[in-house]
Amino acid sequence: MKRREYITRDEDEVRKELTELQIHVTREKGTEMPHRNEYDQNFEDGIYVDLYTGEPLFSSLDKYDAGCGWPSFTKPIEKRVVKEKADFTYGMHRIEVRSKGSDAHLGHVFTDGPKEKGGLRYCINSAAMHFIPKEKLVEEGYEEYLDLFEESDK
Repeated sequence: MKRREYITRDEDEVRKELTELQIHVTREKGTEMPHRNEYDQNFEDGIYVDLYTGEPLFSSLDKYDAGCGWPSFTKPIEKRVVKEKADFTYGMHRIEVRSKGSDAHLGHVFTDGPKEKGGLRYCINSAAMHFIPKEKLVEEGYEEYLDLFEESDK
């Protein structure tokens, strides 16, 4: 797949387009309410992109219903698009997941995912991503990701 460069847009400009919840989650390491978010039960084909850069982060092909109340994925669309960081808040030890390009807080990764898919569960806040349906990939400039869905249709 051809790689293009995604650049973080001006923070002040992006913030004008985001909700208070999106800013709280991505910049203040917040968490949205479980089961009451936009993408937990979205199983439409498409990709989830970074709010700040537009870089693809996750694919619906790797999404599953973990029952936790947040969108869950077995892996990022490409490992290089996220970074992981130890998180010791709230008296717990977790692994935080951040967007590599914009350094936005996305959620956490846990080791209780489907064993047959690698055993990881990327538990991601809906408020940290924007969903682009498969039917709009070309229109939105993500035509190179159509191949993912054509391969899965075979």
